[in-house]
Amino acid sequence: MTPIEAVGPGSMPGAASPEEEHSPAGVEAAAAVTIIRSLEELDGLADAWDALAARSGLPMQDHAWTSAAAASFAAEGRLHIVAAGVPPDVTAIAPLVWSRSGDGYLELIGVSELGEPMDFLYADPRALAPLTAALARLRRRLTLTRLPAASPAVAALRRSYRGRGVVLDSPSDGWPWIPLDARWKEPEAQLSAGRRSDLRRAMRIAEKMGPVSAEVVSPAPDALGPQLDEALRVEAASWKGREGTALAEDPERGAFFRRYAAAACRKGTLRIGFLRIGGQTAAMQIAVTSGDRFSLLKIGYNQAFARCSPGSLLMCETIRYAAAHGVRSYEFLGGDEPWTQMWTEHVRPCVSLRAYPVSIRGMAALTGDVGRIACRRLGRFLRRTPG
Repeated sequence: MTPIEAVGPGSMPGAASPEEEHSPAGVEAAAAVTIIRSLEELDGLADAWDALAARSGLPMQDHAWTSAAAASFAAEGRLHIVAAGVPPDVTAIAPLVWSRSGDGYLELIGVSELGEPMDFLYADPRALAPLTAALARLRRRLTLTRLPAASPAVAALRRSYRGRGVVLDSPSDGWPWIPLDARWKEPEAQLSAGRRSDLRRAMRIAEKMGPVSAEVVSPAPDALGPQLDEALRVEAASWKGREGTALAEDPERGAFFRRYAAAACRKGTLRIGFLRIGGQTAAMQIAVTSGDRFSLLKIGYNQAFARCSPGSLLMCETIRYAAAHGVRSYEFLGGDEPWTQMWTEHVRPCVSLRAYPVSIRGMAALTGDVGRIACRRLGRFLRRTPG
């Protein structure tokens, strides 16, 4: 295993992008900092990582998620995870990679490819101070998309960049969720009269096509392959297959989901839902349970059954399953869209945060980003203006 670079109170190395040399050493560090640049080093951090992740309830915080994302998306030289402390005594982690764009900025690992919300990990909010101070000293731009708005990392970064750079944040896509209680053991009863009628109509259409059944399985490791293959075939049979966005058509994201599903399966947290009509699989879901949350990662349906809204019928059954198993929240994770509003009005807000160091490169990036944002806003205004 390559030694992990530990940075103590003496000096701190610069953070090199694939295109750049390391920054000069000699910057004072407020606390020990560890930089993880390889999968082997990341594996060595697993226990400490999951001890911190257990506090969040988000599957994207788990070591298994980050490990799968690193193996799938972080080519040689891109991984740059920053941790406060020296393993195994780690108190906060920023799961970062260098962007693929070559612009020399750091982003949360896997967010660009997967679009899921993600956060820093920390033992408590105070533990973020040495981590964000270390990030400010890197003198590199940070772009953190879909960071939970309630994360204490937002305030910690603002404090650490004070006098060292500029931090901007703006609203980003939040994710819908359902606060579950015993009433949700009957999901239909929680919907409006019109929505209940839609579900009943969909079920009648489905039953005319053949016997209808639903199940949620927690696969054993030796049974995962066939069940995951079945789920991905269903997704590819929808509009995603036609547009080439299905996992079966995407080698990188497909590899990620296979790696992560295998790890979640070994932990016993993976759940795969199926709706079958007339012996054929009409809809599927891939989800995980973490803490007291049921988190939905992937959905899909067979276009041949579109008339009976198989995705909605399966959604009803997996919400029922989660409530019956004592789960406290059902997390949709994707953006707030019309189809999720059928089930809930609750949304967990997110922000996009950008931090720019006071440097020629940092200020140039700030100027360019502000210009692009202003142009987009002007374009939206002109489109709304009559004449």
